[in-house]
Amino acid sequence: MAESFTSINDVQALLSRQSYVADRALATVMFLALRLHRPVFLEGEPGTGKTEIAKAIAAALGRRLIRLQCYEGLDASSAVYEWNFAAQMIAIRTAEATGETTDLNARLFGPDYLIERPLLQAMRPQPGGAPVLLIDEIDRTDEPFEAFLLEALSEYQVTIPELGTIRAADPPIVILTSNRTREVHDALKRRCLYHWVDYPDFVRELEILAARAPEASRILSREIVAFVQRLRSEDLFKKPGVAETIDWAKCLLALDVVTLSPEVIADTLGAILKYQDDIARLQGMEAKKILDEARQSLEPA
Repeated sequence: MAESFTSINDVQALLSRQSYVADRALATVMFLALRLHRPVFLEGEPGTGKTEIAKAIAAALGRRLIRLQCYEGLDASSAVYEWNFAAQMIAIRTAEATGETTDLNARLFGPDYLIERPLLQAMRPQPGGAPVLLIDEIDRTDEPFEAFLLEALSEYQVTIPELGTIRAADPPIVILTSNRTREVHDALKRRCLYHWVDYPDFVRELEILAARAPEASRILSREIVAFVQRLRSEDLFKKPGVAETIDWAKCLLALDVVTLSPEVIADTLGAILKYQDDIARLQGMEAKKILDEARQSLEPA
């Protein structure tokens, strides 16, 4: 049975059961979005948990997660529907061969040949209730697609010329994410509840790591988080997100690492840094310096 959120504390508790540690500000936004049936616009650096919140909400509510991964050149038809042209061509040749061409056009552009894409799927009834629609990295698309979304998110409906307008009987829970590679138009943001997802502070990142990598000892976890937090203050091309913190911890556990050392850090930098210039900068004494500073910042556990 799908669970429902009746308070902000419920949001935090239910998400916690999905190993997602949400601060009160994010939990409040999600509570209001569910209560008011408003889309949520989550903006922030990559790897801060924007996509994961949609997965956690879907799991907590027992709903289907429908993901629209955005990219440059994405248009409305690709996001809503396509016609199965190969099947249509076979049907045309079969009809011509058998002489059964009555109402062929209506049959060709009917449900049997319709390929539903994420936005259309999200408007359909789903087992367990309205789905969670994740529109991921909306900043990768262009303004025409944003304009199209205004109707979809305002009226919770999409239009297929051959079939007409399809409206959601039960509006989906919509979460949009942006890494802010470009500014998204205000008209789209106005239709959403907005929240900036920042890097967590030390205490919350430690809680997140404990939830996602519980096998790590508290000593190792504290060193990992302190090192990553200190690393984010460096002038890097791409600062490590929470996702990288978790990946690094799992790599260290796979190597049976008990405590950090400059040698271990050098061997596993590819888990937290994704650009060679950043990796080269942290080789040798620089990694040791950052590790020493990170340890100095730690209070006794």
